[in-house]
Formats: sequence, structure tokens, C-alpha cells
Amino acid sequence: MEFLETFVNGMLALGAPIVLPIIMIVIGLIFGVGFRKAFSAGLLLGVAFAGMNVILGFMFGTIGPVASAFVDATGIQLTAIDLGWTPNAAIAWAWPYAFLMFPLQIVINIVMLAFNWTQCLNVDMWNVWNKVLTGVLVSYVSGSVVAAFVVAAIQVVVELKQADWSVYLVEEGTGIPGVSLPHSLFFEWIIFAPLNRLLDKIPALRDNHYEPEFLREKIGIFGENHVIGFLVGMLIAVMGGYDLKGILTVGIEAGTALTLFPMVATLFITALMPIADGAKSFMAARFPGRTFHIGLDWPFTAGMSSLWVAAILNVPVLILWAVILPGNNVLPFGGIIALCSTITAAVVTRNDVVRTTILTFISQPLWVYAGAYFAPAITSLAREVGTVDIPANVQYISWISMEMPSFRLAFSTGAAIFTKGMIMPGVILLPVVIALFIFSGRILREENAKSAERLGKTSAVAGD
Repeated sequence: MEFLETFVNGMLALGAPIVLPIIMIVIGLIFGVGFRKAFSAGLLLGVAFAGMNVILGFMFGTIGPVASAFVDATGIQLTAIDLGWTPNAAIAWAWPYAFLMFPLQIVINIVMLAFNWTQCLNVDMWNVWNKVLTGVLVSYVSGSVVAAFVVAAIQVVVELKQADWSVYLVEEGTGIPGVSLPHSLFFEWIIFAPLNRLLDKIPALRDNHYEPEFLREKIGIFGENHVIGFLVGMLIAVMGGYDLKGILTVGIEAGTALTLFPMVATLFITALMPIADGAKSFMAARFPGRTFHIGLDWPFTAGMSSLWVAAILNVPVLILWAVILPGNNVLPFGGIIALCSTITAAVVTRNDVVRTTILTFISQPLWVYAGAYFAPAITSLAREVGTVDIPANVQYISWISMEMPSFRLAFSTGAAIFTKGMIMPGVILLPVVIALFIFSGRILREENAKSAERLGKTSAVAGD
């Protein structure tokens, strides 16, 4: 057991750009694509991840200071600071039971595949840490390790089902076939899917699909990625009080990021196609009549320009929500680029930049309040494990763009009823989240079927 834990921790220390290519090479060999193709595909996948991280770091380095300047200009004072996902990952991996989440996810996936309860083969082992974090938070709130693993198991099942129900939506938005998104950040489709249906009531949105190609056709050069990035970047810099040089610099850098993201996204397509084709052939020979897809981490969706436009435009909006929402004490910083909401919105709306931006703007209170609710727990856990340095002048740390905020809040407080007999305020979310999962799941499957029809594919997925 100790050897297994050491091995797993050693692998995780290598990081996603190394771990996932290794996994993909092994899977490619299992699926019979040959060593040369498997090695090339795995290596290119690592290059794609590394390239995405470089651009993300570049963009965060541009937008982060602008957001800080904007906050300084407002003079707002909040007692908790958002440090992003990294400290939460460190807290998760320090949990004594963390490595047990790997066999939990793998076994559940295999069982569901065997019984035709899912068509998703989830190879995203890196984001097992998200299940670990859920377990840590549930254990902290409920005081039960058993409850932690039960809720984590539910999360694994939910992620596989949402991947099945959205696989063709993902393909239509990204242009990458055979790949799905069993990622925790996508869970808020339970809110975005019905909201997107409501937007159909607006004629201008119902009758037009504002994907980048549509914008280029209607507004010419102003629909180009680099121009959109330049204009949006300048707007954010103006709000941050930058001088002319700073405004132009931020504009150029934002335009650079929006130009490079789709370029790197094409690397994911090139890397994944041989593995996806091999998986289809392998599974088709053993399970005739079934269609399978590979579950992967979110960066393969980065070619959808709408998510980046919405993410940059959302910076001042998120800060505004943090200031005006009563009861909030979290200052947005590390998670200021709200990818958890923009990626979900972009997939649900099929890369419609207008809808993605609208859904992102109006949904931010959920993330703000989740960040405020979990701030004491995250801070306490950080002090316990000692893996996170908390600034001396900061009372709490948090994560304002937390993945699966509604799920974690609902099930952690719900677990406390059974383990402690405590009824916490957040427990009211539990029946709401379950009801939304059922109700919105029907909407998501309907939209997925429409995407399948547009792509000329069957819409049948496991469990429908």
C-alpha cells in the first residue's frame, strides 16, 4: 500500500503535461495503434498541454495585474483572498486517502462500461484530484471519510453521464470527434442548459448563432480573434486605470492570447485522432453496435474562442459581483479568469460568443458565494496540512472559481445530516441540485441529439 501511494504521488509530481501523454501512449498500445503512432500522439499531446499552459500563464500574467489595478482603484476591502486552484490541489493531495481515488474512478468507469451505463472511457487521471478535493471538503464538513468516498463516487458517475450527454455538443463546438468532457468544471451545465433555453425566447439570439465565423461574416475584421482580443484587452486596461502605453500593451497581449489558443487547440486534434480511431476500432470489435468516446481534460476545448472572450470580459463583472453581493468576503484574484463558467457556457451554447458571455455574467454569484462558504474550510485545511503558505495579512484563503460549486456545497452539507445530524443552511441546495440534474439532463440530451443530427451521427448514448 505504501509503495502504491509513493508511486502515485511520484507520477502526479510529474504534472499533467507528462502524466497524460504517458497514459495516452499506454492506451494507444492497448488499442493497437502501434508504438510509433502511440508515441507520437502521446508526445504531441504533452506538447499541446505544455503549450496551453504557456499561453495560460502569459494571459494570466497580463490580466492578473489589470484585475489587481482595478481592485485597487475601487478601494474595496475583503477579508478572504482567492488564490486559485493550485493551493486546493495541494490540500487535496495531502489527504491521507487521496491515492485511493484512483482505483475508485477506474473501477466505477470499467463497471459502467461493462454494463453499458456509459460510453465514456475517462483517461483524465490528472483530474482525479478534483474527486479528492470533494472528498476532503465532504470529510471536513461531515466528519466522515466514508461519506467522503460515497460523494466522490457519485461525482465519478455524474461526470461520466454528463460526458455521454454532451459528447456531440463538445464535438460541434471544438471540431474534435470521439472526445468528451467528464470534467468537474462542466457540472454547472445543470444551470446553463435551462438558461440557454430561456435565451431562445430572444429573437435575435434564437435566429442567429454568433460563433466567430458568423461575426467575421457580419462585422469583418472586428470578428477576428486578434482584433477581438486587442479591443477587449484595451477595455479591461482602461477600467484598470492604465496609461496609454499600458492600454495598448494589454490589448496586444490579449490579442496574442486569443490568436494562439486556437492554434494550440489544433495540436489536440492531431494528437487525439489516432488514439480516438484506435479506441473506436478496439471497442467496436469487442462491443459491436456501441460507440465510445475518450474523456479528457478541458484544454482540448480551448479552440472555442467564445470562452476566452467571455473570460476576459468577465473580469470586471466578477469583481463587481464580489463587491455588491451581501455576505461575500472573498476578493477575486487567482481565479479571476473564470474558465469554470466560460468553458461550460461555450460547450452548452456551441461556441456562441454572445450567449457564452451572457451566461457567464449572470452566473457569477454562484461561484462568489461558494468561495465565501468554503473559505473557512479551505483555510483550516491549508493550515492543517501545511502545504500552502497563507499570506500574513490574510484572514482566509479561498477559490472563487471552484469547480462543481453547487455539487460540493449540496452534498457536503447533505452528508452532515447523516453523519452529525446537523442541518446546515446549504443543505437546501441538495434537492435543488438533484432536481436540476434530472430536469436539465433532459435538455442537455436534447441539445446533444440536435448536434448529432447536424454532424450526421447517431444520437444514441448509454443510459438514455
